[in-house]
Amino acid sequence: FPTMKSLLSFQRSFILLLNLLPLFLSSCNCHIPTTLEGPFLPVTVPFDVSTRGNTFDLPDTDPRVRRQVVGFEPEQISLSLSSTHDSVWVSWITGEFQIGYNIKPLDPKTVASVVHYGTSRFELGNEAEGQSLIYNQLYPFEGLQNYTSGIIHHVRLTGLEPSTLYYYQCGDPSLHAMSDIYYFRTMPISGPQSYPGRIAIVGDLGLTYNTTTTISHMTSNEPDLILLIGDVSYANLYLTNGTGSDCYSCSFPDTPIHETYQPRWDYWGRFMQSLVSRVPIMVVEGNHEIELQAGNKTFEAYSSRFAFPSEESGSPSTFYYSFNAGGVHFIMLGGYINYDKTGEQYRWLERDLANVDRSTTPWLVATWHPPWYSTYVAHYREAECMRVEMEELLYSYSVDIVFNGHVHAYERSNRVYNYKLDSCGPVHIAVGDGGNREKMSIPFVDEPGHCPDPETTPGSYMGDFCATNFTSGPAAGKFCWDRQADYSAFRESSFGYGIFEVKNETWALWTWYRNQDSYKEVGDQIYIVRQPDICPVGQRVYSNCVASF
Repeated sequence: FPTMKSLLSFQRSFILLLNLLPLFLSSCNCHIPTTLEGPFLPVTVPFDVSTRGNTFDLPDTDPRVRRQVVGFEPEQISLSLSSTHDSVWVSWITGEFQIGYNIKPLDPKTVASVVHYGTSRFELGNEAEGQSLIYNQLYPFEGLQNYTSGIIHHVRLTGLEPSTLYYYQCGDPSLHAMSDIYYFRTMPISGPQSYPGRIAIVGDLGLTYNTTTTISHMTSNEPDLILLIGDVSYANLYLTNGTGSDCYSCSFPDTPIHETYQPRWDYWGRFMQSLVSRVPIMVVEGNHEIELQAGNKTFEAYSSRFAFPSEESGSPSTFYYSFNAGGVHFIMLGGYINYDKTGEQYRWLERDLANVDRSTTPWLVATWHPPWYSTYVAHYREAECMRVEMEELLYSYSVDIVFNGHVHAYERSNRVYNYKLDSCGPVHIAVGDGGNREKMSIPFVDEPGHCPDPETTPGSYMGDFCATNFTSGPAAGKFCWDRQADYSAFRESSFGYGIFEVKNETWALWTWYRNQDSYKEVGDQIYIVRQPDICPVGQRVYSNCVASF
């Protein structure tokens, strides 16, 4: 039996806990806000100088980026989705890349593209064949090294069942060059109550030690799908001899062309294989994928290394496409090609939006690399021409959320349209904080002396000059706000990524995680709530949803 002394000790401890409980509850952010409670007053989390992180790239000696296979055995294995649940792409590379002055491209016809797959790892009874290719990165200047890739294979598996675990093995059986057995789970069938569990969203990833933390944390959160919103390997921060820099133009201002070191793509593919060989990854291009070379060719590595559901979604391009993941329709758009109303991308977007059935895919999510709504100095209003051309169309179809990268920090907006708070506008979320070598974006345009000259804002490949002074609201007559803009709800300079979890046809949970925390600790979290009753598809842009400042 307990003694009187132990009972008194327990009583004192219990009373102490009761006294501390109000303090705990007051400091615990137990309530998860919803967009129904917005618009929210802007919040800025002060920059913590201890979180700059290790932005050094992994060296080519790191075992995680070195070639582990022999001969024509597959490596850099990855998955991507087709436009619907019943089809998945499997991609891999065989053979070794070459870099130097006298390269000889491999012949893709010498190695078959075969996938064996099935619902039991002991009986891979189905077989699919696909296509293969190589690409070159060539520089017509003396002293620059050229590159030719290994053989890149893309095989589309069809006739798959929804929400089903499949095992697969890829390679060329005739050469006895098959991979280990891997697995993946298909997306759920599209429907208003059918969604993937967790969708990871990340941008501007690169291959630094910060990147390894991002991917480690992301893996621990067990995503069912990954969206990479541009800027993948950062191979264009290097010269062809492998010399790299945090700032290419600062370190190498006199190169005759913007060089790249293409083996960084192979390092990236090897590092990512353990995750993306079992979790599909959907990629859209960023500015670091441009990679200009001889003949004015661009985006060769991006367009060759990944499989895209372009044809399945009616797109003629790898730069824009769409797909379903359960009851979510994702639209991936290109910020570095023609987006004018008269262009092919815009006409494709009109067709794609018109074909979306919101009774089957209630959620409509759009992504592209450069953000339209950002309050950081870096890339401020750089994509204004794209916004002018496309925002009205996306708004008229009640796009729910927009994900971007490009700015190396985190920012979440209130619902916004045309720079005004609007309960029918999408929530814009910038997650260009994946961990790349160029370090974080820190200064804000509303800080004294940080508002950029408007003429400096247009970026290369971003079209004409479109960003002018605001004509209404608190910033009327100015190019920047004097305080954090009302459309900016939350911003913080930290590396990390986000998880998007759709709960039903109107509620979804968005969670942003910071690298300096444990993988379970939340940096920002909100329920994004659709309101189809007040924001019907096909509404006019002059709706009564607009809120005044």
